[in-house]
Order: sequence, then C-alpha cells, then structure tokens
Amino acid sequence: MAQSTRAPLDEVAREVQAYAPKRPLMHEPLAHVAPLTVAAPDLAMPDYVEHRDGATEIGRLSAEAVVREYEATAKEIESMGAELIERARQCEAVTRDALAVTKELRAVADHYREEAKRVFEHIESCSLVVAEARKICGELKDKIAVPVADAAKAKKK
Repeated sequence: MAQSTRAPLDEVAREVQAYAPKRPLMHEPLAHVAPLTVAAPDLAMPDYVEHRDGATEIGRLSAEAVVREYEATAKEIESMGAELIERARQCEAVTRDALAVTKELRAVADHYREEAKRVFEHIESCSLVVAEARKICGELKDKIAVPVADAAKAKKK
C-alpha cells in the first residue's frame, strides 16, 4: 500500500510542476533582475562619532544608520530654534510698535485733558458771567423797585 500511495503523489507533484511557472530557487542568482542598490543617505557620518576597531560590518552599518537618524533629528531641533528666534524677532517688532502707539495714545490723552481743562474753564467763566449778570440785574431791580415803591407810598399819602 505504501507503493500505491506514493505513485499518485509523485504524479500529482509532476503535474503541479508542469503547470506552475518556472521560478528560480532562492539560492540561484536572479540574472534578469537588476541588483538592489540602496542610495547612501544624504548625511555623512557626523564627526563626533567614529567606528571602533573590531566592530562588525553589521554593527558599523547599524550604528551609522542610528547616528544619522539622531543627527537628522538634532538638525530639525536646531531649525526649531531658528524658527523660535524668528518669532522672538517678530515679538520684538510688535513690542516696538506697541510702545510707539502707546506714546501716541499718551499724546492723545494729554490733548483730551487740555481740552477738558479749556471747556471746564470756559463753562465756569460763563457761569461767573451769568452769576454776575443775575447779581447786577437783582441790584438794578432793587434800585428800580425802591423808587417805584417810594412813589407808590407818596401817592397814597
């Protein structure tokens, strides 16, 4: 029974191989495929690190890849510092403008105070004139009223 079971399996395997497209085995070179090339990163290895003697090729490549990632991040952090400096310059400009506007506002406020003083003094001056006019009118009325009253008394007598 072992023979009869094996024969159909061999036959199925031959049919599958005949039907399946021919693929190269993993250990055979791929003649029709271009070799895989990896472009070197734009960043050279930073000068603050250097390989140790005896490090394996995989260790060296891994260390270089990691230090390049750190270096790229450090450069991004530095660029954030440059952005921060630019924002600080903008804040300084806004502060200078605010100080200039504050000076103008003080000048306008001083003008309003001067105008308030002028109007205040004008109203008080007018009030004094009106008060003086009333006083004079009252005195004149009293002077006019006395002779009329005296004349009326004289007439009654």
